[in-house]
Amino acid sequence: TRWRMLARQHSGGPARRWHDQAMPTLQLSPDELLTTTRTVRKRLDLDRAVPMELIRECLEIALQAPSGSNRQDWQWIVVVDTDIRRSIGQIYREVTTEYLASQDSAAELFGDDPERATVQRRVGDSAAWLCEHLGEVPVLMIPCITASKALPAGNQAGLWGSLLPAVWNYMLAARARGLGTAWTTLHLQRESEVAELLGLPPGIHQGALVPTAFYTGDTFKPAPRAPLDAVLHIDSW
Repeated sequence: TRWRMLARQHSGGPARRWHDQAMPTLQLSPDELLTTTRTVRKRLDLDRAVPMELIRECLEIALQAPSGSNRQDWQWIVVVDTDIRRSIGQIYREVTTEYLASQDSAAELFGDDPERATVQRRVGDSAAWLCEHLGEVPVLMIPCITASKALPAGNQAGLWGSLLPAVWNYMLAARARGLGTAWTTLHLQRESEVAELLGLPPGIHQGALVPTAFYTGDTFKPAPRAPLDAVLHIDSW
């Protein structure tokens, strides 16, 4: 491909390879990028195609994330096929509909706090929109990790800590390139069905599902969060 031909022309290593050929990025400071990379659902543009080279750029940056012992055991499934997206979307719709009807849904959280409850209702409304439209999003990115056929017992932080930082790298890179993303995991309730759709071999475990598209509008701002002192502990609890 043209991308591989261009890559061979550069000898500055992976970082230089993608940087020399990268598409223009938004003029955001590091702090702006980190505080305005928000979950995008309703503003995902379902009609505008996303060039594969743009997704590749984002994934090249994802690969710069840390992983345990530098194993780099991640695998990245980029779904653009219409029928596969539609099938995954149907699974997502079914599990999300059940979730939104439960008392544990985002819309039901913090019901005794009027301010937070208002925010949560908006989150629930946004999640309901994605529930109906996920299969129409131009790109579904599914990050995976290689492990044994059965996930290890006990604390799995070491395993998933070798994948999830790279997923966040991907989302930051997407934001810098005018793409919107959302971190979702509800489909994992039926992970085996999605794995079968994608032809995943045993030992490949999905970590998330990240719908990716250009977004409409251009207003992003830091989200309200609980005060730092409410969650900060120094030296002990």
